[in-house]
Amino acid sequence: MSDMRRKTFRTPAVLALALLALAGCKDRSQSDRSPVQMPPILASATAAPSAMKETTMFTPLTDTVQVSPQITLDQVAAAKAEGVTMIINNRPDGEDPGAPQSAEIEAAARAAGIDYVSIPVTHAGFSAPQVEAMIAALDKAEAGGGKVLAYCRSGTRSTLLWSLAQAKQGQNPAELTRIAAQAGYDLNPIRPMLDALSGQAD
Repeated sequence: MSDMRRKTFRTPAVLALALLALAGCKDRSQSDRSPVQMPPILASATAAPSAMKETTMFTPLTDTVQVSPQITLDQVAAAKAEGVTMIINNRPDGEDPGAPQSAEIEAAARAAGIDYVSIPVTHAGFSAPQVEAMIAALDKAEAGGGKVLAYCRSGTRSTLLWSLAQAKQGQNPAELTRIAAQAGYDLNPIRPMLDALSGQAD
């Protein structure tokens, strides 16, 4: 990943398209329904992946990157046992007051010797700084030779942000879509943005 040629958003219009299309992208669960209305095209992309096996604690996207729904403090230790050296939190505090908040997960991660990065994604969608922050976090983890665990409410936002970071570094959107689909996540709603970021847009 670190040796890939970095690409930038080509025009403000491309960034505007990304923000518009991703606005309202927020994971939803049966127990916590948000009043925010998402565009229909994004509704399926933000639902919890039905293909995820219940016996799998974390869902691998690659050999070194895994995604997950909201993790518990106990699962921090499980992540450590699986070789995770960095946890990336893509869920904003307060989204579910009953879930462990950022400071709690960070404290557990630090105590376990795991690096921790918070890149919260709200219903407003993704921004260029978030994509850059994800790239930097993934690069740091890769340089250290460790694994990454990224989480949000269902793993959807983490997968989408991962794919945008990869696309900006020149990864093939079709391949990213295939990888995400194997993990139970749909990138088709953001495919135009992946194409634009990778430089493959018409």
